[in-house]
Amino acid sequence: MNAKKRELPGITLDPEDWSELRALGHLMLDDMIDYIEHVRERPVWRPIPQEARDRFRAELPREATELGAAYDEFSRFVAPYTSGNIHPGFMGWVHGGGTAVGMLAEMLAAGLDANLGGRDQMPIEVERQIVEWARSMFGFPAGASGVFVTGTSAANLLAVLIARTGALGREVRQTGVSAKGGVLRAYTSTGAHVCISQAFEISGLGSDVLRRVPADASYRMDLPALRRAIAEDRAAGLSPFLVVGTAGTVDTGAIDDLGALADLCAKEQLHFHIDGAFGALAVWSPELAPLVKGIERADSIAFDFHKWAQVPYDAGFLLARNGELHRATFASSAAYLRREARGLAGGSPWPSEFGLDLSRGFRALKTWFTLKTFGTDRMGAVIARTCSLAKYLERRVLAEPQLELLAPVALNIVCFRHRGNDALNAQIVVDLHESGIAAPSTTSLGGRLAIRAAFVNHRTQTCDVDALVDAVIRFGKERSARDQ
Repeated sequence: MNAKKRELPGITLDPEDWSELRALGHLMLDDMIDYIEHVRERPVWRPIPQEARDRFRAELPREATELGAAYDEFSRFVAPYTSGNIHPGFMGWVHGGGTAVGMLAEMLAAGLDANLGGRDQMPIEVERQIVEWARSMFGFPAGASGVFVTGTSAANLLAVLIARTGALGREVRQTGVSAKGGVLRAYTSTGAHVCISQAFEISGLGSDVLRRVPADASYRMDLPALRRAIAEDRAAGLSPFLVVGTAGTVDTGAIDDLGALADLCAKEQLHFHIDGAFGALAVWSPELAPLVKGIERADSIAFDFHKWAQVPYDAGFLLARNGELHRATFASSAAYLRREARGLAGGSPWPSEFGLDLSRGFRALKTWFTLKTFGTDRMGAVIARTCSLAKYLERRVLAEPQLELLAPVALNIVCFRHRGNDALNAQIVVDLHESGIAAPSTTSLGGRLAIRAAFVNHRTQTCDVDALVDAVIRFGKERSARDQ
């Protein structure tokens, strides 16, 4: 007697009522479009009430909750209390403002739920398209390679690892840096981002391998000091192998002399890497591109599409001139990752062969939609506009007797302060945040606390700059009177 086939009881996470989900989904979409459209009507930032924090100290849920109830909790206790970087008054950190186009693309990517580690699928072709566009943007050769990562911090780490492989050979992956790594030396400016030294720590080379070269009066790497450092190290029997230049320092927006650094690296046979987190995309603006001349001669460039390109977080990118060296640094052979000539296991080389991640999201889609929808001409105009706003703030600061400028305005970052002491300026920044008017940050230049305004958001206008300046003067006056 044939055994009767029995189906196992079905368990799925799909909705029982698709029409109900569709209605709620349309409401969510409309709400988020309204959220972006009416961003100016809200404060930049608001303090988080304890009730909201307490909501997210709950125990792990074992029973189901209605999607509508979860969305209500999000709407009441999450959406109102973000960092505010989509707001035009957000000026504190180098964050992009995102776009509605990018938001919609992110939704499409989530619907596909593609893993871009590998396999023969069109989402990987979209990423390869971005690699080709990046090559074109920076004038890199056909053999160059690129890969999406979380952000420039991760991209800088990959670049250090590629340079390490170039200096010590692929066998370093098996043997470790050992004694050979200890004689290597790399160089960057004192104005470089802290993630550069962290990359050396994580790479196994150690941060002692990295020499911090002084910056000049314009906060750019001091080239004579760099030449002396390299000569000293060679004379001491050490092996210089890498120079990290910066296109847009985090403090002041300064850009190292990339052309001169490229000349020096070519002469000394050093890997030339550029941390261009936001500044690299100045190549899209005819007005600003001369500031990054020489970037096309780099061996590798790290940058973020989620900053000046306004792609929603996260969308970092590494471009490497020597694609073979890039792949040799990360590619791995394993039976379960076997490549085939045909079928779903085809499509080699896979993106996972150029970085640390095997599981990778579809970051390329929101980037593709952004570039396809707006084009680089319009994006370049937006970038130039943010720099014009910085110049406008510079003029306003210089025109106000209560304020002073602390650094040259090289790009889109302005460092200034009230003429009071450091404590007063720190309090002014807190007042600005809590008022919801604007959200600058602080930094220290020459031992003095600076109010730092970074213009990245495409929504920011001169009225937002005026609101910032007027509020700094008003809060400074109020606090000075209170302390007398």
